[in-house]
Amino acid sequence: MSERTGRVIVVANRLPVRAVEVDGRRQWKTSPGGLVTALAPILRERDGAWIGWDGTSETPGEAFTHDEIRNVPVGLSESDLENFYYGFSNGTLWPLYHDAVRPPEFHRHWWRSYVAINERFAEAVSSSAEPGDVIWVHDYQLQLVPGMVRAMRPGVRVGFFLHIPFPPEELFAQLPWRTQIARGLLGADVVGFQTVLGAQNFARVAKRFTGVSGTNAELLEGGRAVRVGAFPISIDVAKYQALAGDPGVKARAEELRSLLGGRRIILGVDRLDYTKGIDIRLKALAEMFSRGRWTAQECVFVQVAVPSREAVGEYATEREAIEQMVGHVNGDFAAPGSVAVDYLYRNLPIEELAAYYVAADVMLVSPLRDGMNLVAKEYVASRLDDTGVLVLSEFAGAAHELRGAIQVNPHDVDGLASGVEAALEMTDDEAEKRMAAMRRVVRRRDVFTWADEFLRTLSG
Repeated sequence: MSERTGRVIVVANRLPVRAVEVDGRRQWKTSPGGLVTALAPILRERDGAWIGWDGTSETPGEAFTHDEIRNVPVGLSESDLENFYYGFSNGTLWPLYHDAVRPPEFHRHWWRSYVAINERFAEAVSSSAEPGDVIWVHDYQLQLVPGMVRAMRPGVRVGFFLHIPFPPEELFAQLPWRTQIARGLLGADVVGFQTVLGAQNFARVAKRFTGVSGTNAELLEGGRAVRVGAFPISIDVAKYQALAGDPGVKARAEELRSLLGGRRIILGVDRLDYTKGIDIRLKALAEMFSRGRWTAQECVFVQVAVPSREAVGEYATEREAIEQMVGHVNGDFAAPGSVAVDYLYRNLPIEELAAYYVAADVMLVSPLRDGMNLVAKEYVASRLDDTGVLVLSEFAGAAHELRGAIQVNPHDVDGLASGVEAALEMTDDEAEKRMAAMRRVVRRRDVFTWADEFLRTLSG
């Protein structure tokens, strides 16, 4: 990493720590996740800070240091969560930005809460920042923060990175507050997206709704240049390689294969979210079994569904529908002692997840729309012997990099079924050739490369 001056302040919806009870006392524990892993060394090196909600407090507590990183809490009340987080962020922006696979809702009181909470985060930045600092704002919950910080502290550099897709102009145009969102993002010096298409979509939106000029790569806002580009996020490759090579993980993978009857294993790992296409995936598996080329005695589909936003009624409905579909597929195609679908609704420890990656013959990643999808990259990084086949949605950001995958249209039940069949029937030589190529891509660009590239661009 090159030498740079100025502190780095990360701004995200959540702090990199979570509260745990130990002997009746609250203590802080570092949260898992690639973003924390990537940014923690940078914050330590550059005397940085992380601003966000701590997951519990309604009022902001005092700043504190954990694991050599200064944490600056922002308070969120139950009402804030209802209107800002579950409301505007996840009831309006989330579906709209994911190709409106569910109809977004537009409520003025949600928008007012979104503005107020973004102001709260911006004020926390203003109170913490000094001239020469670099501010890195993350994700769709905080799209107004760059413009607000620009107004409060014009002497700092501001970057923004969107972890989810940015929608095409025609969809974004539905948003009643489209101009305000676009202007908020233009407050940044660098606006980053997962894919080139996302960056192009934003540039078009900004030109149409704010009147700025420039190219898709650089917009001119009030005489100031705003860089717009793709910075595809990745994973801690070394971590997943080490897990895959761990004797305990390898032994557990063998145990899983035995428990599943020595059958070919097709694996899905997703948050339980309507954007992940789990329901269509199950229909495709049913179609595959109905064709008769593969039976439940020969292969099994393991779906790990990680609980997500359980307080939202739509997600509870989604869970119920998926579990009913699992029952139908098993009712139609299971054999004595051999279920067709093995369904797990839970969080798995990372060692157990790695064992599933090592055990799986086919990884099925078929979101209807995804900014990147790191599960696909985790699976590839875990295939130390270059075996295994990835079936990947063409609408995941990862599809632009992982060309060795069997790419499928996740809306096409027949095509998805054929893609899984092709994965199961691929020759060993072809599978190894494809996986080796994808592993080279993933190893070449890990999450640390991603963070350093963004900050180099922002600091330049």
